Amino acid sequence: MPAAPDATDLAAQLQALEAALQSQAVRADGARLAALLADEFIEFGSSGNIWTRAATLADLPAEQFCPRSISDFQARWLACDVAFVTYRSLRHASGALPASASLRSSLWKWRDGRWQMAFHQGTPVGV
Repeated sequence: MPAAPDATDLAAQLQALEAALQSQAVRADGARLAALLADEFIEFGSSGNIWTRAATLADLPAEQFCPRSISDFQARWLACDVAFVTYRSLRHASGALPASASLRSSLWKWRDGRWQMAFHQGTPVGV
């Protein structure tokens, strides 16, 4: 069980983990990626695709990387071991891929002394 950080500490911890999941280093490293995703992980992507943990671990390391940035980040406790985050994500243009923006939300669970993402959703919005 996490020591109960205040909302600022919780937001800082989870924003760092969200940023790690958007980084090229973590996306290309199956072991680091696996440590951050809960066994029951599922994502409703901004593309309309549904991603399971297995599909994410198989596909994400091979994707064409595009840098991303996070803004308007908020985190709140839902239970003593569950947190909910929301933010705006901007995927920067890279090669043939245009820039795109999305609203993001994630459920994080505290397990075995670390945070793991159990659910993630992206909703496309105008850039």
